[in-house]
This record gives sequence, structure tokens and C-alpha cells, in this order.
Amino acid sequence: MAKPIIAVVGRPNVGKSTLFNKLVGERIAIVEDTPGVTRDRIIADAEWLNHHFTLIDTGGIEPYSKDTILQQMRIQAQLAVDMADLVVLLVDAREGMTAADEEVADMIRKTGKDTLVVVNKVDSPNQNDAVWEFYNLGLGEPIPISANQGLGLGDFLDEVIAHVERFYDEEEQEDNTLKVAVIGKPNAGKSTLINRMIGENRLIVSDIPGTTRDAIDTTVVHDGVEYTFIDTAGLRKKSKIYEDIERYSIVRAVAAVDRADVVILLIDAQKGVTEQDQKVAGIAANRFKPTIIVVNKWDAVEKDTMTMEKMKRDIREELSFLDFAPILFISALTGSRVNKIYQEIQFVYDQARKRVTTGKLNEAVIDWVTIKQPPSKNGRRLKIYYCSQVAVNPPTFVIFVNDASLMHFSYRRYLENQIYKTFDFYGTPIRVFIRNRKESDPYEE
Repeated sequence: MAKPIIAVVGRPNVGKSTLFNKLVGERIAIVEDTPGVTRDRIIADAEWLNHHFTLIDTGGIEPYSKDTILQQMRIQAQLAVDMADLVVLLVDAREGMTAADEEVADMIRKTGKDTLVVVNKVDSPNQNDAVWEFYNLGLGEPIPISANQGLGLGDFLDEVIAHVERFYDEEEQEDNTLKVAVIGKPNAGKSTLINRMIGENRLIVSDIPGTTRDAIDTTVVHDGVEYTFIDTAGLRKKSKIYEDIERYSIVRAVAAVDRADVVILLIDAQKGVTEQDQKVAGIAANRFKPTIIVVNKWDAVEKDTMTMEKMKRDIREELSFLDFAPILFISALTGSRVNKIYQEIQFVYDQARKRVTTGKLNEAVIDWVTIKQPPSKNGRRLKIYYCSQVAVNPPTFVIFVNDASLMHFSYRRYLENQIYKTFDFYGTPIRVFIRNRKESDPYEE
């Protein structure tokens, strides 16, 4: 399920990164961080009171600055606001309301986005009087916090959830089409591929204009199945400078992957796997989405008998965390092998919903333990009592043992591989949890 996107914006030095780090590090449970992005600390998936959301940190906004870096930070912040479901405008109680705060507020107001004004650096009740002047920003009642000391964060997060509660209700009413997110770095051919897939003797049901997440949804019927393709190709009718900010294409991909049942990762055959491809691929892997790796522009590559095999080896090496994903070589421009994609979508979708009975699982566990004995530590040996599949999409298993602390990561990996290979889960990731048998809750998200 998609998560609401919450952007934290404000002028420089008001404490945005401090608030971001405090939230994702202490006050709320981190679900996961996107690989390759967390070094910049710009995005994290988080949870508060069983509500999940995506938090974006932005650079400080200097409305009138001519400094190149500050101009780019302003553009990045504007892009984050454009994609957000809720904007948090952070201001500084110590400095009071400034002209820059008013300019940032005007920028946000023009977007019409739901906004919370959060007054930072209110370290004691004596400073509460400094909060009220921010009413003049015209964006509602200011919320006092101290990001550094962790004061007021619970009340702030309660307000966040109250403002996005409607989003969760809307998500529950989503249609039941098979949703496919097409992700990849800019200019890999995402829009061309979707246009090719929906353009050949297929009924176009509807075109849904871009959402705040910058996705164009196109629903089509193919062989009696309804598919919704989520295109993350780039901002429509926006300045090209937005397109050049690659790291924020990650945010678009996060939102699209969250909504998707199946992910298509598009690789440019002429460039091979790049660092940007690895970042985007990590989003799908961390969200345990069934994924298809599609190598586009294959017609433009000079080939010999070994070219395809070499490319496959390179992909498996660079994207080792997607070792479950099938690889297809196509040309979206000419249409070569594009028809194979629908077959793969249905295949990995079905794989993600496969179930294995507890009886078959435990017969197999006996064989696996016989072949390779469980590890021991300090004279105690790990005992595996039984295994059960507790969920699908992704297939999720719980292995009950005498003492989970005895489970070495290498043996856990061995069991995961055995489940994957024995029951043929090719095409989808699986999840495995290790629990003590005495625990009452055998599975947790």
C-alpha cells in the first residue's frame, strides 16, 4: 500500500535535519531506508501509532538567493512540496518570523497543499510567547517543538497522522487492477515502453492525470486482465532543471513502488547497470516486491553470441539483491519481445501469492536439517521445531526454534535458500522470521 509523503521544508538552519534525524532515529520506528539515498538523509519510511508514511528532508530555502547551490536547494524543496501529501513548514522560535519564512509560506500556499507550521527550538515553556507570531503566516495554528531535546514530537506526530488520516481511508478504496510500476533512471525508455505495451490492439480503459507523486496511471485490458501501469518517467510540463535532479526521481519511484503489485526495473542496455539503477532497484528489493528486470534498447547494442550472457552476469553481479528477478531483453522502440513482458508480469504476480502447506514445509525442513546440522553455541544447539507460511505477497515464513539467538546468519540464509529453491519461488522475494516457540506472536511486520 502507498504511504502518504510528508515533506519538511523551511529556510536554512531552522533544524530540518535535526528534526528528521530525531524522528527517524528515536521517536518512531524505522521501516526501512532506501539504499543509496540515506547517505544524503533525504528520505525514510517511518511509522507512528501503526500509521506508515514517507518522510522527506529538504535543503534550506532562500527565496531570493543568487547562490547556485541555494537555488538548487530551493528547486529541490519545491519538487518535494509538489509530491507531498502534507507539508511541514519548520520555523525557528529563537529568531522569530522572518521575511524568508513568509516567502516560503507563500510558496507553499500557492500549491494548495495541507500544511503544518512547526516552531522549532522551543526548549522551555518560557519561549511559548515566541510561537504565536507565526500565526501571521496564515497557515494555521503553530505547533511548538524542540527537535534537539525531543520535546513536543508526540503531539506533532499526532497532528501529522490526523492530517493524513483521509489518505489511509482513500487507499482502502483503491481499485483491484494489477498495478505495475515502471521504474528506472531518466531516459531509460519508461514512457516509450508503456506506450508500446498499451498501443497494440489493446483496449485503453482510462488515463488518469498525474497525481502529487508525479505518476501517470494508465489502465488497460490485455487477455482479459486489467493492468494499471504507473509511469514515473518525470515531471510533466515542468522546467527541465527538475528533471536533472536525479535524487528526487528516487522519491517518485518510492511512491510508485509502494502502490505496485509488480515492479518493472528498466535498464538502458547501452549504459548497463549504473549507480542510479542500483538505488532505484533497492527500493523494490526493500519493499519485497516481485520484480522483472527489463533491459531496453537491446536493438542498439552491437552483439555477438556471448553479449547477452555477459550482460546477464553483469546484472546479477551489480543487482545481486534482485537475484530472484527474471531478466528480459527488449526494444521498446521497435517492439521486439515486448509482448513477453505481460507473461512475466502474470508469472511473478502469481509467484508472490503462492502458498505452501505446513505439512510439505516441515517434511522439507527435516531433510534440510539432516543435510546440514543447525549451529551450536556455548554447548547449546539450535533446534528447529517447525515452519509455517503465514502470509503471501511476499511469501512470508516463520521458523520456530528453541532459542533464536542461536540462529547464525549463514544458517538462516541456508534455510531461506532452501525454501526458495525447493518450492520454486523464482520471480518473487520471500521473507523469513525466526521465533522462539514460546512467543505468542509468531509474526510481526
